[in-house]
Amino acid sequence: MQLLKALWALAGAAICCFLIFVIHSQFLKEGHLAAGTCEIVTLDRDSSQPRRTIARQTARCACKKGQIAGTTRARPACVDARIIKTKQWCEMLPCLEGEGCDLLINKSGWTCTQPGGRIKTTTVGHSSVLYFFNFLFTLV
Repeated sequence: MQLLKALWALAGAAICCFLIFVIHSQFLKEGHLAAGTCEIVTLDRDSSQPRRTIARQTARCACKKGQIAGTTRARPACVDARIIKTKQWCEMLPCLEGEGCDLLINKSGWTCTQPGGRIKTTTVGHSSVLYFFNFLFTLV
């Protein structure tokens, strides 16, 4: 009798583990991102011009309601959609720690100025759904 109870308990535990595994695999299938996270899909660099590197980065984000893909600390991130709509780019903290952020005059992007005087300029282009951040690094 004790053996039968132990077998039933073991079978129940196995079924529970199997169900948890199935549910987990459905929610986190390969290729799905957790809510509020981003990943870099492509990163292309062009150093053909002297003293200049142009980098184009494409990121994929799974942002929560009220957020949109942007960049924080020079990494793709989900940011408040209001920042993107109003083009107040520096509010999303796009520059690295210790760098100063300034909006471009026409609000088409921002600059990050390092303490040594190096300036990184980022311009933003957009399609109807996605924003693309084109990084233009200029050494001064």
